[in-house]
Amino acid sequence: MAVFTVFKGSVSFALIVLNTLVCFVPVMFLALLKCVLPLASARALLNRVLDNIATFWIGVNNINQRYLGRSVIDVSGVNEFVLNDWYMVTANHQSWVDILVLQRLFNRRIPFLKFFLKRELIWVPFIGLAWWALEFPFMKRYHPELLKKRPDLKGKDIEVTKKACQKFQHFPVSIMNFLEGTRITADKHSQQSNQYKHLLMPKAGGLSFALNAMDGKLHKLIDVTIVYPNGIPSFFDYLCGKVSLIRVHVRIMPIESALLGDYQNDAEYRSYFQQWVNDLWQQKDQQFERLMQDEAKAPK
Repeated sequence: MAVFTVFKGSVSFALIVLNTLVCFVPVMFLALLKCVLPLASARALLNRVLDNIATFWIGVNNINQRYLGRSVIDVSGVNEFVLNDWYMVTANHQSWVDILVLQRLFNRRIPFLKFFLKRELIWVPFIGLAWWALEFPFMKRYHPELLKKRPDLKGKDIEVTKKACQKFQHFPVSIMNFLEGTRITADKHSQQSNQYKHLLMPKAGGLSFALNAMDGKLHKLIDVTIVYPNGIPSFFDYLCGKVSLIRVHVRIMPIESALLGDYQNDAEYRSYFQQWVNDLWQQKDQQFERLMQDEAKAPK
């Protein structure tokens, strides 16, 4: 059985690689074409075509996961979305599998989902260039020690965030932001003076910058809580079909005008926004606990 499981995971991974290579060629061709086109309207049209290719890529991968991985995703909360609205999406972050789960949930149901990525990820073979072609925002974080030595770098990451988000204002888009900034581990959790049982401390600044960079065009926030009842899986465990059940709770809330402001220079707004994010995370932590305890819906 173990041999068959590994074989199934290997086949699933090979199909993802093949699907990536097939889609990579037109994506890179259109991305390079977009670089030389002078008209903004033509570049915007090519962006739509690129997003459609990526949507197709995700759709094929989803079929792969359903038939080979066979994980059951038990979704509670909101389950209806609008394809032509503007969304900010947040979720807790435990594994690379989180991204696959989000893509299974939202592909063709909300506008194409774009992630904030660490700049180092651009070097991931093929996928990194595809993310660049699809204009995923790559973030460069500066270590506090470096900022002490180079104060001129302060605020550069914010400028990058704003510049990236400005590209998303021409047609509906969904922007994904993992507020914890990294995947949770027991060590990371223990190192924080943490008020949350299941989560890392959220970083409010990045979310505020993204909301403000979009100049109020993001109308709704989709808050997603992802739980793996049998433990956090690896990417290959998921492909092998070792993840029988994933529980997800989804809620939608309006992005009100009070959530927009100058995070850097307005101390009152910054305090308000941080408290709002902390409350959001406290509710998520409680929802996580409820999903962990709820065994009633588990497949028999």
